[in-house]
Amino acid sequence: MRRLLVIGIGPGGPGQITVEAIAALNTVDVLFEIERPAADLTLARAEICRRYLGPGRGPRVVRVAEPRRDRAAGAYAAAVEDWRSRRAAEWERAISRQLAVDGCGGFLVWGDPSLYDGTIGVLDEMQARGSVEFGYEVIPGISSIHALTARHRISLNRIGGAVVVTTGRRLAQHGLPDDVDDVVVMLDGGCSFRHVIDEPLEIYWGAYLGTQDEILVSGPLAAVADEIERKRAEARARKGWVMDCYLLRRI
Repeated sequence: MRRLLVIGIGPGGPGQITVEAIAALNTVDVLFEIERPAADLTLARAEICRRYLGPGRGPRVVRVAEPRRDRAAGAYAAAVEDWRSRRAAEWERAISRQLAVDGCGGFLVWGDPSLYDGTIGVLDEMQARGSVEFGYEVIPGISSIHALTARHRISLNRIGGAVVVTTGRRLAQHGLPDDVDDVVVMLDGGCSFRHVIDEPLEIYWGAYLGTQDEILVSGPLAAVADEIERKRAEARARKGWVMDCYLLRRI
């Protein structure tokens, strides 16, 4: 039976991949690479393979088309489910045609595969459909959250306190939970911290964590919000994409 490995590779720096992930990478026969518009992401994956594949190892790379997601759709959850189903169809075709029935395939996933990544969900849908028989394993990676707190030299939680991980969309719609003092925000394309700027908060923000392009800003939210927004806009204009996250902490 086909075997698939979902390998977490950290938030972007080649030095952040784990020993377990390197070992897993060296067992892969076919590496499935999802097409991305940002060339930097493809190059980063290639650098990881160059550094860590053993002598004589070199999995065949199969590029898989990425369906376009309807970001204008009113029902967000329904749009994501439709996109995930179309991804599953593309992946089924690639795996059935490119991976031998006794072969090992791999997906390299940014950060950790269990945190705001759709790979596991797509594979679960494929198994439920039953068109391609396979088993899969997940190899954890360093998440962008832990890279963020390490770079800022802070703990994620405070003594006895809770931490909420949410999205920019939910922060903009619902604000901060009343009974939580520490909130990590991911997938924020619009600087949603602006919606809570009048609250007494500190922010620890980071972009391109662990890479040579890393940017860090921290301080009282009201004092540094403009700086973060400016640096984020400059980075997007320069590179064409931004990967960032931040921790909001009640003062």
